[in-house]
Order: sequence, then C-alpha cells, then structure tokens
Amino acid sequence: MNIEWLPFQPRPHKVLGTLAALAGFVLLSSAAALAGSAVDVAVDLKSPGQAIPTNFIGLSYEMSSVCPARNGEYLFSPENRTLIRMFQTLGVHSLRVGGNTADRVTVKIPDRTDIDSLFGFCRAAGVKVIYTLRLNGNQPSDAADTAKYIMDHYRQNLTCFALGNEPDKLLKDSAAYVETLRNYMTIITAATNAPEAVFCGPNAMQKNVGWANDFAAEFAGDKRVALVTQHEYPGGSGRVATNAVAACRKLLSPGLLNIYEKLYRSFVPAVYAAGRQYRLEEANSFSNGGAAGASDAFASSLWALDYMYWWAAHDAAGINFHTGAYVDGTRPPDSMKYVVFWNSPDGYAARPIAYALKAFDIGSHGRLVPIRIASNADHVNLRAYGVLADDGSVFVTLINKETSGPGDATVSLAPGSPFGHGQCLLLTVPGNEIAATSGVTLGGAPIQDNGAWSGQWTPLAAPLKDGHFLVNLPGASAAVVHLTSR
Repeated sequence: MNIEWLPFQPRPHKVLGTLAALAGFVLLSSAAALAGSAVDVAVDLKSPGQAIPTNFIGLSYEMSSVCPARNGEYLFSPENRTLIRMFQTLGVHSLRVGGNTADRVTVKIPDRTDIDSLFGFCRAAGVKVIYTLRLNGNQPSDAADTAKYIMDHYRQNLTCFALGNEPDKLLKDSAAYVETLRNYMTIITAATNAPEAVFCGPNAMQKNVGWANDFAAEFAGDKRVALVTQHEYPGGSGRVATNAVAACRKLLSPGLLNIYEKLYRSFVPAVYAAGRQYRLEEANSFSNGGAAGASDAFASSLWALDYMYWWAAHDAAGINFHTGAYVDGTRPPDSMKYVVFWNSPDGYAARPIAYALKAFDIGSHGRLVPIRIASNADHVNLRAYGVLADDGSVFVTLINKETSGPGDATVSLAPGSPFGHGQCLLLTVPGNEIAATSGVTLGGAPIQDNGAWSGQWTPLAAPLKDGHFLVNLPGASAAVVHLTSR
C-alpha cells in the first residue's frame, strides 16, 4: 500500500494536533481510479478533539451592502425574511462586512440607520458580525463614534472590529499597521467611547501572510484583541483562470492542500504561541470575483466542503466565504462567480458552493475524531472526516474528488464502536459533472430559492458481521453518513 501523509505542524500540547494530522490524511495518486474501487475507512472514537465552533460557517460581504440601495431598500434588514431563512438553512452564524468598499472613499461610511438595519437582520438571523472600520481617509475619532454606537446598542451581536480591509494595500509594512491600529484602539477604547471594544486583524492578503505572524506576536496578551484574521484564495486569481476545465480540476487536486499547509505554517504557530484563535475572515476559491465555470460549478462544492473540514481540523475558528447579493432593482453589472447564492425572482438561487455549507452544517456539530484510510489500492482521491456528536452518534463526511475515469468507490466504514443503524445524504449532480453549474442536490433535493430544503436521508444496509458499513460513493460526489446505536 502506497500511502503519503499530508505534512502537518501539530499544535503544541493539544490532542487536536494529532487529530488534525489524521483528519487531514490524504492519499495521492497519479493513476486513474477504477470503478467501484474498494476503500477502507476507520474511525477512532477514543481520541476526540475539540468541538467545531458553532459559528464556523460564515459569509463575507462588501461594506457597500450595508448601505441602502438607490431605492432606499436594505439588503440586510430584519424584513428580508428570505435572506434570513437562507442564512439559517445553510447554518451561517458569522457575517463579516468589509471588502474593498470598506476603504473606498466613493462609498459612504454606514450611518446609524444603516447600522440599525444590519444588526436588526443579524439578530433575526442569529449571526454575529465582524465589522470593518474604515482606515483609508478616516479619522480615529470618527471610527470611535461608530464603534461606540455599535457597542452601546449591539454588543451581543458583535464578534470584533477590524481596521481596514487588506491594509497591506494602504500601509508600507506591518509595523506601520500595528502602530496605526494601536492608535485607533487607544482612542476607541477610551472610557468615554467604547472601553470594552475588541478587535481582530490584520486581514491581510495571502501573499503578505507575514503580517498575521507579526500581529499575533505584537498583540500577545492584549485583551482587546479577539482574533487573528487572514484572507485566502487558494486557487489564485480568477482573471487568469480562463480554462474552466483546468480550474475545476485544480480545485479538486491534492496539490491544492499544499497551499493550505503553507499558509498554515506561515502564521498559525505564532497564533498558538500568543494563545490566540484565528479565522479566515475572507476566503473563496479564486480571487477577483472567482473563475467562471469553476467557482460557480460543482467542483466548488466538493472543494469548499473539504476546505472547511481541513481548516476545522487545523484549529481554525471559522471561515467567511466572500459573496454578494443585491436589493431588487439595483443589480450590479457583473455578478461574482464565487457567490454562495445570488438573487432570483423567488429569493436567492443557491449556487453549488451553498450545498457545501449545508453539508458541513449537518455533519459538523460535535468534536472532530481521527479518521484513517486503512486501504485504498486504486488510490482514489478521497477525503474523510469524522465528528462525534454530543448524543454519541457519529457523522462521517466522505468526499470523492476523483475525476479520472468513473472514479466510483465502495467505502467500507469501520466506525470504531458498535452502531446498529446508518444513513447517508449524497451530495451530487447529474452525470457527476464537476463543471455543472446547476442541478446540484443534497439528499436528493435542491435548496429552494426561498431557503427551504427537503433532503432525505437514505438508510444504509445493516452493518456487516464485523460492524462495518458499506457506502457506495460515485466519482465526483460526497456523502454525509450518520451512524447511531439504533
């Protein structure tokens, strides 16, 4: 058996370090997988790690989305029941507002009425906000006024304040950013302003990940700092990803995992050393709005599902996928390709990536447990993650990213403890076509434009005499398996 382990830097003094190494297990192959390839997957229930944060799933929007449209209507409003339902269906509990328009001087800074609408939406949807204060052309006193108003009225719905979006575009180096942020923090947290305000940063671009490393070290022990935040678009620029087929395959390539690993090693050890948590505050498949035919294709669904579990297994506090939408009658000239959902006549049409969020939400409530792929003779490009729920049941998410040949796998799942009943939800698209931009279903059902979803669990056959369950997993598909005692 030819096995290659994904390189991993364990977190010191934590069980999850070993857990992440196992959950991040990947088998790499240059050979095509045969139809019905046998894969043995074993779950270790004896070494559960920490619980996946309940607010792990997040979305990121441009700050311009907080302001009213020309017709005076708000996207984020407690009256937008369809958007609220979509957030709740997908399990979204974190909303970051920022993006390039946070520092664009032609976009107005949200006023109190705008802020009221935003947080009214968040209260109704059950989400907390990472709120970006303008850095470009703004004054600390003005930022303090905004922070004070939010803290006075919406403290319970705020995660933290960020200063500027990707400040590495505005300031010469991380030292200048640290000095600027300290100045803002001092004024904002003055006794007459918002003394209990908390912050996150540096929100830098992937190429300047060193800023996050410096930020963690500079603010170690500072109680005013809640999170270290980082941006990532592992596929690179969508503007140069003009070959849709190649871009889809890139998203599913095992080589993409090396990009995550490089970013992780670049700043997370410093986060650990500072006793902090970290979050990917803005992320998606390809930058610059995404890659046409890939960021909006089924490949993005399989990619995002694996992406969330990879980072959860590496201690991330969560991921905010950059996305967008608009108020009816004010559609922008070009839609972003990587959006999670987009406006439709009946509400919001779920793109393939939305199904990844839903699948993760179903299978991620609990503590990660180690998964080992014990045998995989045909080297199927398969990923597996396990979660031990509070009720003692187990969720196993299997992601078959194989695109060579049929790629079908018959997974023999050893649950690590006696379970009498199993069921699964299959994430798939007709023909298992990774470039498909429509037709995605989870549990046999689509996510409706009004946010409704009626997917059904499919019972698995009774376990074999050795306690194993068999799961048939077509190439380019995923399954959420739920095992219970009865």
